[in-house]
Amino acid sequence: MNNQASALTNNDLGERNPLDLFKNWLTVAEQSEPNDPSAMSLATVDPDGLPNVRVVLMRRYDERGIVFFTNFESAKGNELLASRKAAASFHWKSLRKAVRFRGLVEPVSEEEADEYFYTRPRGSQIASSASKQSRALSNRNQLEAEVAALSAQIGTGDIKRPPHWSGFRIMPLSVEFWSDGEFRLHDRVKYSRTALDQDWQMSRLYP
Repeated sequence: MNNQASALTNNDLGERNPLDLFKNWLTVAEQSEPNDPSAMSLATVDPDGLPNVRVVLMRRYDERGIVFFTNFESAKGNELLASRKAAASFHWKSLRKAVRFRGLVEPVSEEEADEYFYTRPRGSQIASSASKQSRALSNRNQLEAEVAALSAQIGTGDIKRPPHWSGFRIMPLSVEFWSDGEFRLHDRVKYSRTALDQDWQMSRLYP
C-alpha cells in the first residue's frame, strides 16, 4: 500500500466536528463495503464490571452523535441504562480505515423511536415485539411459534411500537480515526473533549 495515499491530510483534519469527518468516511464506505457499512462493534459493561461487545447497526447520526435501536430489556439495553456510557468501533476493510467512539449515552426521544420503528419491514416489527431478547430460549420452535401467534393476533392491523423497543444515542467525548499505512506507519488522529458542551481538541497519535 502507498502510505502517502492513506494519510489523513490537512483537508481531512479541517473539520471542526469529528462527526463531519465520520460522515465523509462513511459516505465512501457505503460505496465500497460489500455488506453493512454501518455495522459497528458496541462495547458496554455489566454490573460486575465485565465488558460485553457485540455488533449492531448504526441507523442514523448527526452532530450530537450516532444512534442505534434495540430492545431496552436486552443485556446491552440494561447495561446502557445503568452506566450511560459506551464505546463503538467501525472497521471498513475495503478502505483500510477504522473509527472509534467513546462517550456518554442517552435514550432517543419517543418521536425518534416511533419514526424509525415504522420504517422497518412488518416482519421486523413483529419480531421486535415478540422477542424476549437476551433471555433463555428452549429451542428455535418456541420462538417461531411465538412470532406466529403474535402475527395471527395482529392480523393485518397496525403494529404499535412496543415500549421496550427504542434507541440509544452515543454522544462522543472522543473520536479516533485510523488509516492503514505501510510498514505499520498508520495514521491515527484523535478528537477529544472533557464535556459535551466543550470544543473539540485534535491530536495525532503514534501508531
